[in-house]
Amino acid sequence: MAPSPKADTNAVLRRLPIVVGVLGSGLLMVNRLLTPALTDSQARSDVMGVILSALLVLIGLLWQQVQPRPPEAVVLEGESGFELAETLPETVQTELAWASHLLLTNTVTRSLVAYYDDQVLMRRGVLGPTATVTPGTILKRVLETGKAVYLVNLKIYPGRVEFNYLPPNTQGVICQPLGAKGVLILAANAPRSYTKQDETWVEGIADKLGETLDRLGVASNSTSPE
Repeated sequence: MAPSPKADTNAVLRRLPIVVGVLGSGLLMVNRLLTPALTDSQARSDVMGVILSALLVLIGLLWQQVQPRPPEAVVLEGESGFELAETLPETVQTELAWASHLLLTNTVTRSLVAYYDDQVLMRRGVLGPTATVTPGTILKRVLETGKAVYLVNLKIYPGRVEFNYLPPNTQGVICQPLGAKGVLILAANAPRSYTKQDETWVEGIADKLGETLDRLGVASNSTSPE
């Protein structure tokens, strides 16, 4: 995926001090070599010039460390869609629609699945190749412990094979507990892209959804979306 103009501009600005510093020191050296007789004032100017050039190079190197390149995003493979279990109460359908819209528009989430009491209640965003969720080791751990799991770079985890219901080239995944019996699974299109603020936002929305699902006892008579 080609970098955006904004990303290119930032990269140029980060390298600019290094280029100017190297260019300045090179010109000072050329000037010294071409000067037949060196005066005291010129010597002092050369020293100051070398110091300034070195500082520019140092600043440029620091900017490379302080402002690293953001992870590269990909276009997730699959068709966009929105599927809800039809037998869900209207209140739950509305809340799932509201919550998923917030997550898709305010975080890096590009695909999400709501899984509760052994059933898929919702799929939205870029849909994976299957609507069936079979809990693997990671999902079972979230269900048993009630603690979220954030896979920052999915391709490096052997357990990624259990997420076959997400787009094949998903880059990052959050598995967030959803009430007492469920998990909200969110997929991102770039590795290491969820911030702490994003994680807090996801947790708050999942807690609200989970409270509603637990209170209404949803799922025992619901069917998975086709």
